[in-house]
Amino acid sequence: MKNLSENWITEGWVDFEYKKYILLAYLQHVESQFKEVKLYPPLGELVQHYSKLKSFSENREQLKASFPKLLEGPDFKEMKLKYKALDPDDDMMKQLEEIVAYALPKLKKAIEEGKSIYDFLEEEMVIEPVGISPIYQKEGYAFLSFKDSKDVYIYRYRINLFQNSLDTFKGIMMQLIEKVKISLSQTFEQVKLDLIRAYKELPNPAAYRIHCAHQIPLQESFLPISKRLLLKTIK
Repeated sequence: MKNLSENWITEGWVDFEYKKYILLAYLQHVESQFKEVKLYPPLGELVQHYSKLKSFSENREQLKASFPKLLEGPDFKEMKLKYKALDPDDDMMKQLEEIVAYALPKLKKAIEEGKSIYDFLEEEMVIEPVGISPIYQKEGYAFLSFKDSKDVYIYRYRINLFQNSLDTFKGIMMQLIEKVKISLSQTFEQVKLDLIRAYKELPNPAAYRIHCAHQIPLQESFLPISKRLLLKTIK
């Protein structure tokens, strides 16, 4: 099973053995992805599922609220469809709580496995500036390279600030521009100069090389870890 529905625990047949089968099938798929060093999206999904079940375990009413709702019909006065909440009985709630208690440690173990792979790969990566770094670094380029490979993936990045009612946090967007080969004449510094000529809206861009000591999947691992490295590096 490649995906686990957001409300998998309350959708369909609520039975411990059935839900256990669904969870284990999903975790088996996640494990196969981790063996291929494909961290995302599985690792992010695991964290979301764990957080939701943890919240369920601490709030019985929230677990009830996650149940599918029954369509009663149209409300012509409000011009919308009316739904009726399905209230599970005590036996079903006990079954759900048993499923949550079983699933939480399984999900946590899978998260720890993914995080250990993530931490190992991050330690095996080196990030360094290319050329002179300007004061403004919220936009620029990232050169992603692998060990024993002359191929370099050039990404343009932009860091944005997001704010909610509690805090302000940083996010980053990275867009692939091109793939080049590094050589004695085509150095990282030369690539940066070529980018300055091609994209005149960034006349003095920040540029970072992010090098991985292993050949790993670009989209599923290298790119998401690179995003975090850039956010940690650029203040």
